[in-house]
Amino acid sequence: MADGLLESLPGEQRRLLADAPPGAELAARPMLAVLSDRRDFGRDWVFERKLDGVRALAVRDGDRTALLSRTGRAMDVTYPEITDALAAQDCRDFVVDGEIVAFAGGRTEFSRLQQRMGITDPAQARASSVAVTYYVFDLLRLDGQDLTRLPLRTRKSLLRRALHFASPLRFTPHRNQGGPEELADACERGWEGLIAKRADGPYVPRRSGDWLKLKCARGQEFVIGGWTEPAGSRTGFGALLLGYYADGALRYAGKVGTGYDRAALDRISGLLDERGTDRSPFGDPVRERGAHWVRPELVAEVGFTEWTRDGMLRHPRFLGLRDDKEPSEVVREEPRAA
Repeated sequence: MADGLLESLPGEQRRLLADAPPGAELAARPMLAVLSDRRDFGRDWVFERKLDGVRALAVRDGDRTALLSRTGRAMDVTYPEITDALAAQDCRDFVVDGEIVAFAGGRTEFSRLQQRMGITDPAQARASSVAVTYYVFDLLRLDGQDLTRLPLRTRKSLLRRALHFASPLRFTPHRNQGGPEELADACERGWEGLIAKRADGPYVPRRSGDWLKLKCARGQEFVIGGWTEPAGSRTGFGALLLGYYADGALRYAGKVGTGYDRAALDRISGLLDERGTDRSPFGDPVRERGAHWVRPELVAEVGFTEWTRDGMLRHPRFLGLRDDKEPSEVVREEPRAA
């Protein structure tokens, strides 16, 4: 029990509490941020580091602990050390939201985390040389109470006091000031960017302008709809053919042929072979020589410099496969104006 934490809240905030639904139900629809080019903010915003990892919600209900992806997929066997740390907490009833990351040279690196994402054997995961950290940034449930209507600052204050943070668990700190200078500093540190959050905002189960993604570089998820033949000494495939959904159709966005190591080429080739099809999944023509088609079931994280005038990616680079986002959710991300 997190003794006395909720009782210590001011009366107006205690009135925002309600009996919580089951933990898994509360974790089923996470709050999502909106990409934004806004740079000027007032004092009613806080700023967290944008992490390059995998979203994860954790549920503790007595003796049961579950680690879930943003699509509800169980991840306990992939990250057993995180589940162990959550199960060891004195507090026995909570739902938290956060991001699982792997570090390389002091920076979170999605490609390194990829080495853990495909593991489904807890013993193999524990023996992996890739250490992971779970950065927790929100508290949705505590001692049977739904906290999602409380202001963000209050939820984070309760979170800091409700759990014990030691490796591999980390509390996600925040700054009370953010703008062009703070974002530039984050980019110089090699961060992905910042997440701006409205300090008095509730936690809502949808994408909301109360959370804004301020990125250092362009990048987003794309659906893989096909591949091209490899050239020269390369094996597997030459490039992946990418798209996003718009008006119910998969729109072609270009191909990505860089960013793969040999292990990635081998692994992705096997996944492509399993999904081969004779018909293009794209809703518009794809004029790529030697194109092969696959069912649009795989999602790739891709960095790029910009969109061209004809809607293609410029200088794309493969970062990794994602299994925490449904292909049908992949759309072209456009920054929201300030």
